[in-house]
Amino acid sequence: MIIPVYESNLLQAAAIHSISWKESHRAFCAFDFIEMHTPERQREYLINKMNNGTKFYMIADDEPVGIVSVTKSLIADLYVLPDMQNRGYGTRLLQYAVGQCTDTPTLWILENNIRAERLYRRMGFKETGRKNSGKNGLDEIEFALT
Repeated sequence: MIIPVYESNLLQAAAIHSISWKESHRAFCAFDFIEMHTPERQREYLINKMNNGTKFYMIADDEPVGIVSVTKSLIADLYVLPDMQNRGYGTRLLQYAVGQCTDTPTLWILENNIRAERLYRRMGFKETGRKNSGKNGLDEIEFALT
């Protein structure tokens, strides 16, 4: 089941974001920077984005296992708990997020995020040619659903 994130389930969404973000960035970010991404800090991140018009959604079976955000047609913050990955949750969240977009769905990924790229390509996303240079030497690459 996919549900909107509200104040009542915000801490659950923030915990998923924290755990998943830490795991996905551990290989190329400094330990101290990783550890700053606590559920409390990620809660503030989610609140700030929500206050600026972003909508967050959470997927759950018995317990919440993943989140995604949509701002107009920009999909972001797609995270599934590490021990719940490769079970279709990311695909279901992405499909749902695409349905929430107001125009052509787009997203950005770090150039080293091979697993995410594989998912997005499988779902019909293609590189647009736009890139952002990252602070840690990694570029972000834009994908759009074609």
